[in-house]
Amino acid sequence: MYKSKVLMVLVLGLVISIAGLNGCSKKKKMTPVVEQKKEAPAPKPAPPAVIPKAPEKKDEGVPRDLSFQTLYFDYDKSNIRSDQQGTMQRNAQLLSKYQTVKIRLEGHCDERGTDEYNMALGQHRADSIRSFLSDYGISSSRISTVSYGEMRPADSGHNDVSWAKNRRCEIIITGR
Repeated sequence: MYKSKVLMVLVLGLVISIAGLNGCSKKKKMTPVVEQKKEAPAPKPAPPAVIPKAPEKKDEGVPRDLSFQTLYFDYDKSNIRSDQQGTMQRNAQLLSKYQTVKIRLEGHCDERGTDEYNMALGQHRADSIRSFLSDYGISSSRISTVSYGEMRPADSGHNDVSWAKNRRCEIIITGR
């Protein structure tokens, strides 16, 4: 309590002394100002502001909710099915529009077959999608691939419906 009062008195004293120094300066002799009737030159116009243009990007403002559709495959196949061509086209168009987006193609399989076989098949599925995108004009430097084989099922069931959901390639955004 005592320290805060002392501090307050010191601060108050400092403020008063500063105000006193500024307020009581010596008066200077005033010399009469002779008005001259010269016209002031017109101010020079300010040079136009030059703002450098940023390079235009086709994909300025990549939507935060941008996502790609999953592609599905037939049993023991890695070629793109005819009913998946439209989905593939839409995904490729999005990648063409947003040219800074980088992706990872994740190949998946159902539980049938050996682990080694399914890892290879998942990689073939991812490579098949990569090839399609490359043919579409998407730079391969924007695309990485990985196979999860049967390790990450979308559906844990043990029937044809579940297996059909697991034979897929997911497109995951890795950079914008």
